[in-house]
Amino acid sequence: MTVLCTILFLSIRSLLRFDILVWIVGLPMLVGAAILLYYQYRQYRSLKSELRLLSKVKIHSVEYDLVLKAMKLAIWRIDIATHTITIESDYRDAGETNDFPPNTSMSEIYEHVVPEDAEKLKQVLQDLVEGKIDVSHLQFQMQVPHSSRTYWIEGYATVDKRNLEGLPQSIVGTLMRIDQQKEIEQALMEAVYHAEESDRLKSAFLANISHEIRTPLNAIVGFSEVLAGVEDSEERQGLMDLIKHNNAELLRIFDDIVSMSKLEARGGGALKLTTFLLKSVFDELSDKYREKSEETGVAIVVEDIDHLPQLTTDKERLREVLNQYLNNAMKFTSKGQVTLGCTSLGSHWRIWVRDTGKGIPAEMCNDHLFERFVKVDEFVSGTGLGLSICRSLALSMNGTVGVESEVDKGSTFWIDLEKK
Repeated sequence: MTVLCTILFLSIRSLLRFDILVWIVGLPMLVGAAILLYYQYRQYRSLKSELRLLSKVKIHSVEYDLVLKAMKLAIWRIDIATHTITIESDYRDAGETNDFPPNTSMSEIYEHVVPEDAEKLKQVLQDLVEGKIDVSHLQFQMQVPHSSRTYWIEGYATVDKRNLEGLPQSIVGTLMRIDQQKEIEQALMEAVYHAEESDRLKSAFLANISHEIRTPLNAIVGFSEVLAGVEDSEERQGLMDLIKHNNAELLRIFDDIVSMSKLEARGGGALKLTTFLLKSVFDELSDKYREKSEETGVAIVVEDIDHLPQLTTDKERLREVLNQYLNNAMKFTSKGQVTLGCTSLGSHWRIWVRDTGKGIPAEMCNDHLFERFVKVDEFVSGTGLGLSICRSLALSMNGTVGVESEVDKGSTFWIDLEKK
């Protein structure tokens, strides 16, 4: 027994030797440390890979935002299940743009769209929801917040996600303000219209002027040839009067052409403001048409001649307007009188020419009458430029023109000028 105990004690003592203990304890620790290092290395590799991916995503996001900012776009997403819209990354000009919170009901969006465009927008989105189309493009107008004005939006849309049956679950798209584009389009359309209108007016001008010039010119040439063979003094005087009349008509036509050409070329030029008595203009015009008045028996009367005002405006332009009015009045009045006068209307002077002539139908007494080549009676000679010249001259003086008339009772043409 004693020997057995001794052997056991020696065996345990040998096991407790330091070098053997180191191996018994250290080996498992080394293995564990190796496993731990390997695990940490794998985590490091994974983390590095994730950081690399995050770095790429960040770069992509910066580029993405840069494009949105440069294009002034907004991204939106519609959830079909809830029928709501969320606008993200909105880089549009925020001055007068509607700002909707996330998950706004589509019905609320439609309320801010101009009614005639709201139906088109609903139909396009419905076609996307039903899978009839995959991509859409639409331009529409929206109401400016707290205002009656509108602004233009251009939108693109496409299907984002679909369910297992292939039906759309969400729709994404972009929005862009295109007010400036629409202004340019409108300006181009107006430019095209003006170019076409100018071409039309040019053709009408040549057609009208060639006819109007030919009529008095033929009379002058024809009567001049006949005049040489006429011996009767009374008949000879009649022919001379006809030639004189047609000379005056021809001169008036050229005067109208020159006046219109000046207005077209220089827009009327700068105003030559002077202060003068309106009576002086009426006296000049009365003297100019006195001979014609005596020939036709139509009297020229100035109303309240001793109380006419003093004006500060472009005298030559005002005289030209009144001259056109007076010329027309004498042309269309066969009996009675033509009256010149002036009436005070608050901050304006209304200077008018009234006749007792054949009058103008009520449906023609509007702004159209003052357009080029518009004639009340096509059988009466004239270029149809006179009233158009009057309106242009009046506008150049910050004035307006107008007419009141009744058939078989006469007409009143006027020009309104601000008091100064």
